[in-house]
Amino acid sequence: QVQLVESGGGLVQPGGSLRLSCAASLNAFSLYHMGWYRQAPGKQRELVARIRSGGSVNYADSVKGRFTISRDNAKKTVSLQMNSLKPEDTAVYYCNAFTALYEYWGKGTKVTVSS
Repeated sequence: QVQLVESGGGLVQPGGSLRLSCAASLNAFSLYHMGWYRQAPGKQRELVARIRSGGSVNYADSVKGRFTISRDNAKKTVSLQMNSLKPEDTAVYYCNAFTALYEYWGKGTKVTVSS
C-alpha cells in the first residue's frame, strides 16, 4: 500500500510564507520523480513544481522565484517552501510521485492566502 500524506497547509496573509511537506511510504523512494500540483476552485489541476529522481527541478512560471521544491531521500519526503504568497496561490495542493510505469497521489492540503 502506497501512501502520500501532505501537511503544512493553512491560512496565511498575502506576502506570507508556508512550507508544505509530503511523506511517502514508497519502496525505492529515491527512484521516483516527485511533484506538487494545485487545484483552485473552478480550475484545472496544474503542475506547481517538480523534482526528478536525479535532483533536477522545474517550476510553473507563476511560482518561479517564490517557491522552492526539495526532497530528502533518507526521510522519503518532499517539501515545497512557498514565499511571497499571493491570493491566486489559494488552492488545494497535492503531492505526486511518478515513474514511467506508476503514479500516486496524496489527498491534498488546503492553502488559503487572504487578508
